[in-house]
Amino acid sequence: MSETTLKGMTWDHPRGYDPLVAASREWARLTGTAIEWERRSLQAFETHPVEDLARAYDLVVIDHPHVGIAAQSGALLPFAGGDADAAAGSVGGSYESYAWDGRQWALPIDAAAQVQAWVPGRLPTPLRDWGSVLRHAEAGGIGLPLRAPHSLMSLMTLCGLMGLELCPAPRVLFPDAAAVAVERLYALAERAAPGAAESDPIAVLEAMARADSPLVAAPLIYGYVSYAQDGFRPVRLAFADLAPWQGSAPRGSVLGGTGIAVSRLGRDPAGAMAFARWLAGGPVQTGIVAANGGQPAHAQAWADIPTNATTGDFYRATRATLDHAWIRPRHAGYMPFQDEASGLILAAIARQMPAESLVSTLNRAFAASVP
Repeated sequence: MSETTLKGMTWDHPRGYDPLVAASREWARLTGTAIEWERRSLQAFETHPVEDLARAYDLVVIDHPHVGIAAQSGALLPFAGGDADAAAGSVGGSYESYAWDGRQWALPIDAAAQVQAWVPGRLPTPLRDWGSVLRHAEAGGIGLPLRAPHSLMSLMTLCGLMGLELCPAPRVLFPDAAAVAVERLYALAERAAPGAAESDPIAVLEAMARADSPLVAAPLIYGYVSYAQDGFRPVRLAFADLAPWQGSAPRGSVLGGTGIAVSRLGRDPAGAMAFARWLAGGPVQTGIVAANGGQPAHAQAWADIPTNATTGDFYRATRATLDHAWIRPRHAGYMPFQDEASGLILAAIARQMPAESLVSTLNRAFAASVP
């Protein structure tokens, strides 16, 4: 057995850390290879260059929009031949999202998209339409995370719900009709609970899970299975598919989640690759990952009856949204654009910039990001 100790970097939340520690403990028992995990904040996870992390760590948990620039840097080792089990078990486009330039740069280990969070006891059912969303917002009951990059994520999801095609032409992200989605985002942001511009999804879910919280729902928020489990916080939250736009299917939510990537510069790339494949497989995802607070990316876990029973049907209740989610651009210039665009949207909300002007401004910034 190997006595190598590998280093990994993930994100700082029980969902992103605890299942990796548990899986690594079992991997060490099976192979003798120890893996030590360090954590970075959600904000750093969403913005810090992967190529920098690959110089210091053997395994890196990444978000799929980083794939283009990470592949260009040469810092990651692609998965030769892909991975048949992870591909067959992909929830929505989770597996596809880590493919770039004909190669697979990471394997999905966590599947997420913007869905709806709601509080049983404060609402009888999830919100079923956007009229209900705005009525509850008027009453102070709606949470909305808009801290970068979530202002952009919400605008993209609103476009998807409207049935608008994003990236309809080269170097164009938003069609002109996206101005309607901008107006909807303005209306929601104006009525949402205070602090939206400074809040990420974790902050909103933490606020919702307080016993004295006035929040009843968050209609555009990345799902976090931790909050659907009894005892995680004082109040258990529930999750559901997005409220549709005028009766349409919950389509166009912005895909999130995470994948595990292997550094080309690590101490034992072959050993790290073996762990990544094992971790992304159906048995480990359904067993170790789900049992230790993770949010699996494998369909075997999403359909598992015991896994759903312990999470208030989190997986089955949001699966349609995941299966119809949209994969963000992944070209090398996308990540700087995502950060810039989020700031532009927040500034536009603050001064109520004309919706058409914001769409034009965002498209100019996007065009500049495309090679």
